Amino acid sequence: MIKLLIVRPDRVGDVVTVTPVVREIRKKYPLAFIATLTKPNTAAILYNNPNIDLILTDDQSGKTFWKTVKKLRKNKFTHGFVLLPNERAAYLLYFSGIQIRAGVGHKLFQLITGMKSVSRNKYIPLRHEADYSMDFARKLGVVTDNLQPEIFLTEAEKEEAESFYVNKGILPNERVLIIHTGSLNSAPNWSESKYLTFIKVILADKNFNHLKIFLTAREMSKEFVNDAINLSPRIMNIVEETENLRTLIKVISKTGSLISSSTGPLHIASALDVNCIGLYCCEPMRCVKRWGAISPKAVNLEVSAEYCSQNCPSDQSRCAFENGISIEKVKEVLYQQIK
Repeated sequence: MIKLLIVRPDRVGDVVTVTPVVREIRKKYPLAFIATLTKPNTAAILYNNPNIDLILTDDQSGKTFWKTVKKLRKNKFTHGFVLLPNERAAYLLYFSGIQIRAGVGHKLFQLITGMKSVSRNKYIPLRHEADYSMDFARKLGVVTDNLQPEIFLTEAEKEEAESFYVNKGILPNERVLIIHTGSLNSAPNWSESKYLTFIKVILADKNFNHLKIFLTAREMSKEFVNDAINLSPRIMNIVEETENLRTLIKVISKTGSLISSSTGPLHIASALDVNCIGLYCCEPMRCVKRWGAISPKAVNLEVSAEYCSQNCPSDQSRCAFENGISIEKVKEVLYQQIK
């Protein structure tokens, strides 16, 4: 029997790409034992996933290396896949005695540990990150192009999400827009001043009178929060209430739409199959083709290559992303989603 460990010790959006992989492997091998290894702060993405038998975590500290090795050895995995190059993960799998191990590329630590390579062929042709991750499943004989991510909520969690909205005074005829202004520098983004202008435009448009706005980014400045909250009682800062990732997931599951750059909450919305609008650069490693939200309810807006060539220097010393996607375009898409 296959006992598979899938390792993805990076950010929220990256871990979301694990979910189509485990689903498709489960379809091919219904009796396989499938486990995941992530950082503790991203494991919540995988809770209640029926395709995963065991969720393990590793805090990436030197003090817990051998403790994690012991956990892995206990489960006697036959296969270990590291979906993105990670030196610690390579040694964890090696010392855990997993016989069939595969990673990405040809890093020195992979050669030292005897790890096989699943090549991305220098990203030619460019594909979605979820598609690159699916290559590991294809090595097991999986044949699929279904890259739709998934996050699963229990019935109790769905009720908790309903209660959250009721407690915030959201009426049945009202819709919520989540605006996540942060990205932890993982992707080009609008400035806070542009997000604030966008909010003002929405508040002034009678077509959005039934819309309330939740702000969720921990990186928001105090000035931005104060300026936004003072605009209208329809705007609420819920950062402290959604610091727990699973709580944030529940809140996103009920939203009318979510707007952000290519960052965790956008990919959570995509996995929950709720309306979302992603703001993207056209640079190959950050573009829609590589990182776009996949859900049918997602709209990915990308700065045009023409705009970039005219406004961004070739040495990338300055990014003109700020004006590459207009407020009017985002408003137009939002209207279609929440009307």
